[in-house]
Amino acid sequence: MNKKKSLLELIEDLRKNENIANWYEMPPQEAKTRPIPESVDPRIRQALNKRGISELYTHQETAFRTVTDKQNIVAVTPTASGKTLCYNLPVLQAIAADDTSRALYLFPTKALAQDQKSELTEIIDEMGIDIKSYTYDGDTSPTIRQIVRLAGHIVITNPDMLHSAILPHHTKWVSLFENLKFIVIDELHTYRGVFGSHVANVIRRLKRICKFYGSNPTFICTSATIANPKELAEQLTGSPMRLIDDNGAPRGRKHFVFYNPPIVNAPLNIRKSATVEVNNLAKEFLRNKIQTIVFARSRVRVEIILSHIQELVKNEIGSKSIRGYRGGYLPKQRREIERGLREGEILGVVSTNALELGVDIGQLQVCVMTGYPGSIASTWQQAGRAGRRHGEALIIMVASSTPIDQYIVQNPEYFFDRSPEQARINPDNLIILIDHVRCAAYELPFKTTEEFGTLDVTDILEYLQEERVLHRNQDTFYWSAQSFPASEVSLRSASQENVVIVDQSNIAAVKIIGEMDRFSAMTLLHDEAIYLHEGVQFQVEKLDWEHKKAYVREVDVEYYTDANLAVNLKVLEIDRTSEREKAAVNYGDVAVNIIPTIFKKIKLTTFENIGSGPIHLPEEELHTSATWLELKAVDNEIGAKTLEQLLLGIANVLQHIVPVMVMCDRSDIHVAPQIKAAQTGLPTIFIYDHYPGGIGLAEDVYKRFDEVRDAAKNLIRKCPCKDGCPACIGMEITGINGKQQSVQLLNLI
Repeated sequence: MNKKKSLLELIEDLRKNENIANWYEMPPQEAKTRPIPESVDPRIRQALNKRGISELYTHQETAFRTVTDKQNIVAVTPTASGKTLCYNLPVLQAIAADDTSRALYLFPTKALAQDQKSELTEIIDEMGIDIKSYTYDGDTSPTIRQIVRLAGHIVITNPDMLHSAILPHHTKWVSLFENLKFIVIDELHTYRGVFGSHVANVIRRLKRICKFYGSNPTFICTSATIANPKELAEQLTGSPMRLIDDNGAPRGRKHFVFYNPPIVNAPLNIRKSATVEVNNLAKEFLRNKIQTIVFARSRVRVEIILSHIQELVKNEIGSKSIRGYRGGYLPKQRREIERGLREGEILGVVSTNALELGVDIGQLQVCVMTGYPGSIASTWQQAGRAGRRHGEALIIMVASSTPIDQYIVQNPEYFFDRSPEQARINPDNLIILIDHVRCAAYELPFKTTEEFGTLDVTDILEYLQEERVLHRNQDTFYWSAQSFPASEVSLRSASQENVVIVDQSNIAAVKIIGEMDRFSAMTLLHDEAIYLHEGVQFQVEKLDWEHKKAYVREVDVEYYTDANLAVNLKVLEIDRTSEREKAAVNYGDVAVNIIPTIFKKIKLTTFENIGSGPIHLPEEELHTSATWLELKAVDNEIGAKTLEQLLLGIANVLQHIVPVMVMCDRSDIHVAPQIKAAQTGLPTIFIYDHYPGGIGLAEDVYKRFDEVRDAAKNLIRKCPCKDGCPACIGMEITGINGKQQSVQLLNLI
């Protein structure tokens, strides 16, 4: 029988592995604590003592004092540092002192809300006070809903439910809104982009209703590490914030390792599958009985890794001690897995980013990531899952062959030396704003003198009056339409008329599984597209464009699809220009005419093109904001065909680099090269927000353009391929050194 190795021994073995690209060590940190404030109710103090808490971490104590002083806060500390107490303590204290006090907790997901509810219930039981806390979401039964509205001291919900079920029916929630003392917004960093812009407007509506009922609640926000938590919290809530980031939680020594699989195809710079390497690494830890979490990007990948690892270790530790965890599992099953991890019965878990958020699973010893999670903030969130309060922890990120993974492992300083990304929102995006002014007018009449947030929305109210949605009587606008506006507004999209996705895998139970904005649907939901929904693969059997429905069926295939778009861009207005010696960088408004032409089938493992087909859809026009680069002095000897390939190559690199720099999804921002732009005839690369009206991403690119350009040059230079591959400029360019020429073109800007 092989002797079991300790984590320290396995760490020493790993140091000798030739595939290690970078090894970063974080020293341990002692806990910093302060006494529990005298003002805390003795029953709460007793409940904390029962849980082994005799003192508070510095950030918890600061949060309690600041909130008790009626100041809004945003608490930013790493995963598993006890942020929950930053809001539970002041809320429970207020309710213990005054039984009429109410609090509203907002969590981005139902799973997180359920998890927090069970923790809160435990503390309340130990306190021995009759404080009622309820979750209010789509699963709450009608009988319970009435009790929640009338008697809930703490109502736990999500932004979608607040938007569509609570605010429009505020008259049923009088006891909540009249006595609302606290609004808790957990996992603040998830509210970015279009979703965050919508939620900021939902908060404007919430504050408006609170004011109507005479309450003025204090905001308590918590966030994982991002570069601009105070700014994001202030934009989201429209209220001044106090930043609390004096983390007092202890941590053991952490080893953060970048692992780059060996190259299996040198000309194409394709590396051994990250999944295979993850399986082998995880197997080693698990067979030595070391608690390990493996993160994968999709449901499919989770299930593949899970079945492989279970097979590899079933004889040594039994397959039941390795579990999967993802969206789609029933709540009861999730709770059982979380408990098994906390108590040490379950040795390993393979998860999507569902466990990245603050669900309590205790602290594991090893975290293995399959590929770069997409942002620095997300990576630290996942890494935070490993590391007991004392003792060593190991985090391994296994890179794939994609440009962004290769950029990260070849430029570790980008990851370790930078603060995490800025989270961007634009609550004043006109399309989003009109939607929420409609919802707000339905909830309460609008006075002409009234502001929405800090905005004068008289123009929008008059526009809605012309559209016969509102009726004006002297200085007040009243709702006059038959419709219920909140049901027509999705918080996850900026364009109206979403395409509904209908799953007909089971004819006996056809169900709607999601929706998507029109512009994204053209490339992701065309006939025969492979659509991934929470990691499950579906094939689109028919896209009914006229009725905005996509009919899909579950499949299991070894490829994904990528659509080619014919994109025409027209500059409508230039807001800012930065003149360079041989180029110009502009920012402004553009009209984008999009027509999808063909789609390619690309093999999941090797990224080979294994087939294609036509797409038959009408042209769409999108007005948005863009940053564009004009090249004024390109060498005439390059030739039009080669120049076109070089522009495509640079666009490929930017499409991967830009989302990392501005912290957004790859589908949020598009890059389109043109060999002769319509307005100037110059070679131009457009980088535009893929949402009507824009959400501030292209503007961020403009402000940080030199940084983006340098990162693109870096990625191309450091790619180990000889002359262009899928991990950098996309392909080899015949007759020239494509990598060198691409860098030279970027040097012009």
